[in-house]
Amino acid sequence: MKTVLGIALGAAAAGAAAAYMSRNRTQVKRATNTVKGAVHNVTPSFGHDDADDRTLADRVRSEIFRAHDAPKGGVSVDVQAGVAYLRGEVPDEQWIERFGTDARKVSGITGVKNLLHTPGTPTPEAEPRLQASERLEN
Repeated sequence: MKTVLGIALGAAAAGAAAAYMSRNRTQVKRATNTVKGAVHNVTPSFGHDDADDRTLADRVRSEIFRAHDAPKGGVSVDVQAGVAYLRGEVPDEQWIERFGTDARKVSGITGVKNLLHTPGTPTPEAEPRLQASERLEN
């Protein structure tokens, strides 16, 4: 009988200790998460405007080619000093306008040079890259 009573008291004590520890663990986790949140709020983060040209080009591609029926094969996207250059051939004028509008939506893009054209029309003239880079530097 003493052994059964000892085991029962031991189990009750172990259960009480486990309950106390789990309650403490929850409080510790809550305090840890509160501190993590406070640190996150004061840590500076880099927004979309801090992206380099290659990253911006990827974001423009993601934005303009989002539609499943977008003509991806004939379009080239390049970004220089925050200006997106869209080059290539698309089926109709609607895609030219849509791609230009969608490229302007990307945060960090300061301008869009839409050089897209439809089949049978001449390629739009672009200003030479050297002149464009000199203009941006001044």
